[in-house]
Amino acid sequence: MKNKAVLFVKGLAMGAADVVPGVSGGTVAFITGIYDQLLQALSSIPEAALLLLKGHVKQAWQLAHMNFLLVLFSGVIFSILSLARVITWLLETQPIALWSFFFGLILVSCYVVARDIQRWHWTRWLTFALGVGFAWWITVASPLDWGDDPVSLFFAGAIAICAMILPGISGSFILLLMGLYPTVLMAVKQLDLGVLWVFAAGCICGLLAFSRFLRFALECWRDLTLALLTGIMFGSLNKVWPWKHTLTWRTNSQGVEVPLLQENILPWQYADVLQTHAQLVPAILLMFCGVALVLGLERYARQSL
Repeated sequence: MKNKAVLFVKGLAMGAADVVPGVSGGTVAFITGIYDQLLQALSSIPEAALLLLKGHVKQAWQLAHMNFLLVLFSGVIFSILSLARVITWLLETQPIALWSFFFGLILVSCYVVARDIQRWHWTRWLTFALGVGFAWWITVASPLDWGDDPVSLFFAGAIAICAMILPGISGSFILLLMGLYPTVLMAVKQLDLGVLWVFAAGCICGLLAFSRFLRFALECWRDLTLALLTGIMFGSLNKVWPWKHTLTWRTNSQGVEVPLLQENILPWQYADVLQTHAQLVPAILLMFCGVALVLGLERYARQSL
C-alpha cells in the first residue's frame, strides 16, 4: 500500500506538470525513477492485448504491468481534473512565481538526466546541441491555426501525448502551438466528454506507438538518447523563463486576447518596461524550491530501488 501511495503521488506530480505549457510529465517520471518502467509497460500493451484476445487474462495483465499503470494514471487523471483550474489561476495571477518554480525544476532535471550518461563523447555533445536547437525552435514557433474538429482533435492528441512522455517537451505546449490548449483545457474544466473522448483516443494511439520507439532507442542508444533528451530539456528553458515581454497578441477561439509573440527580458528590464515589480527575491527562492524538490525526489527514488 505504501508503494502504491507513493506511485499515486508520482502520478499526481506528472499530471500537474502536464497541465502547464512548458513542463513535461516525462521529466517528473524520469527524476522519480519510473521512466524506464513506464516505457516498458506502455510498449507491452499491444502484446498484452493479443494475449487478452486469446483468453490469457492473467498473463496479459502481468505483461502490461497493469497494476503499475492503473495506479500511476489514476494519479495523473485525478491531478489534471482537479488542478486544471488552479494551474489556470496561477498562470493568470502569479505567472512569475509559477514559471520560476518550474524553471528551477527543469534546470536541475537537466543535470539529473545528463548524469546518467555513461560517457560524454563528441557524438553526445552533437546530439545534445541538436536537442537544444530543436527545443529552442519549438519554443519560438508561432501558434498554428489547427482546427478543433474531431479528426484534428484526434491527431492533436496523438502528437501531444508523444511530447508528454518526453522529458523537456510539454504536451500542453504542443497544444498551445496548435492553438488548441484553451479548447482542451476548457473541455477538462467543463467535462466536455465529446471533446475529451476524441482527444483521449488520439492520446492512446500516439502513446502506444511512440513508447515502443522510445523504449527501443533507450535500449540501443541510451547515451545518445539521453543526450538528446537533456538538450531538449535545456532548450525548453527558453519557454519557462519567468520574465517575458509580450510583443504581439492574438484572439483565441473563445474571443480572449492571449500572447502571440514574447521575448525574454532580464528582471530589471521587466520592471522598467512593464512598470511593475519583478518579484526577483520570491522568484529566486521558488527556483531553489524547484531544485530542492527534484533532488529530494531523485534521492528518495534511488534509496527506494
